[in-house]
Amino acid sequence: MSEALAVTADGAVFRGRSVGVDGITTGEVVFNTAMSGYQEIFSDPSYAGQVVVMTAPHIGNYGTTHHDDQSSRIFASGVVMRSLSRRESNWRSTGTLADYLASHDLVALADIDTRRLTRHIRDKGAQPIAMGAGVTEAELREAAQSAPIMTGQDLASGVSTTSEYRVDFEGESRGHVVAIDLGLKRDIVLNLVSRGFDVTVVPANTTGAEIMAHNPTGVFLSNGPGDPEPLVRPIATIESLLGKVPVFGICLGHQLLGLALGARTYKLPFGHHGGNHPVMRLDDQRVEITSQNHGFAVDPWSMTPEDAVRMTPGELAGPHLLPEAMESPYGPVLASHQNLNDGTLEGMRCLDVAAFSVQFHPEAAPGPHDALGLFDDFVALMGV
Repeated sequence: MSEALAVTADGAVFRGRSVGVDGITTGEVVFNTAMSGYQEIFSDPSYAGQVVVMTAPHIGNYGTTHHDDQSSRIFASGVVMRSLSRRESNWRSTGTLADYLASHDLVALADIDTRRLTRHIRDKGAQPIAMGAGVTEAELREAAQSAPIMTGQDLASGVSTTSEYRVDFEGESRGHVVAIDLGLKRDIVLNLVSRGFDVTVVPANTTGAEIMAHNPTGVFLSNGPGDPEPLVRPIATIESLLGKVPVFGICLGHQLLGLALGARTYKLPFGHHGGNHPVMRLDDQRVEITSQNHGFAVDPWSMTPEDAVRMTPGELAGPHLLPEAMESPYGPVLASHQNLNDGTLEGMRCLDVAAFSVQFHPEAAPGPHDALGLFDDFVALMGV
């Protein structure tokens, strides 16, 4: 474990030690505020092209197990933590986090001042970072400054399955869900199958006609990485499906549904990453704690004739920061959920077609299960 450096694109330097494989990596640096679930976070395909900073100070104390993996490999560019546990202790554990990182060829740093780094991201915004061992500060700064920014990148196509596959319910099926893999997590499929559905997972660029050929009971739009606006083919697919089959989207799927409905999306300053984000359901004002991982958001005001209205500094988030109704080529759209940290749109529901979406992860993995009932809402929408 050798000395290592991390340098942001704006020149901030952080010193620590290498606890992963040798080499240099670059990516957009973001922080995750989850207190546990590090393995699920690292294996979430939504982190493609990003370096994940864990704000919890002690990582790895309960080890790892393949049962917690959310994908077949780690798509994150790198991991940064304050302290890597020297040993693991849990009855489910089959290995240490250090061995897990090495087995996935991941560049990882520990002994970093993650509090300072997190505050830097919060104050200066998400930006490229370069890190590694055996390299100079000047070389890392140049690598960070030449690394691509997240805006404009289609990363979902690179993490999606290359061929469709099917997971069947063991018993009499209630229906057939087609899930568009934009960076699909394993626990999403498990939640659909556990409710009695056969699930066919298809690549990100599958057409609407190809999906409808499966005669689906419903279509699920998954989470995923990168900027939603370059995903022209998935957006066109969603447009062709609306009004024909019930649609449920989460995370990137929520953003793509918004674009298909005529909205615009925008880059958040440092995104929402963690398992403790408060979201208010606008129909009954109930607050749910949610798991989130996204760097872009849907602008609901782009679906209204009004000028954009943003919260003023210090103003508490409230429904007045969202339009009462939004218009789309498919009929009226209502805001259904709102983030109570910054007032952003966290969910929407179409009134004339069977479609709804949320910006967060109802399956959690990791995180709380407050919003798990959204899968049951999808079942109800499918009418089975």
